[in-house]
Amino acid sequence: MAIVRMQPVDVRVRTDWFDGSPRQITWGEMRLPVTRLAAVRRETAAFRVGVGPRTIFEVDTPAARLSLSYRHWTRSWAVEGVDDEVRLP
Repeated sequence: MAIVRMQPVDVRVRTDWFDGSPRQITWGEMRLPVTRLAAVRRETAAFRVGVGPRTIFEVDTPAARLSLSYRHWTRSWAVEGVDDEVRLP
């Protein structure tokens, strides 16, 4: 299983009230609960000028493992990668 990079797709994400970790992803009409937080990477020191700092979350859902990014300047979420064994309906 490997994460395949893709064109970022904006999604809505519900987060934990206390620590800000993703709990549910709404991608179009699909609602995907986050079953496990696999990795977190904070890119606060090295980032492209137009993007600003961001945090990357690698999360497991019942359908697939996703690479989510949170852009701090725009306060927006995007899916940037999906595992190569996608089980989306």
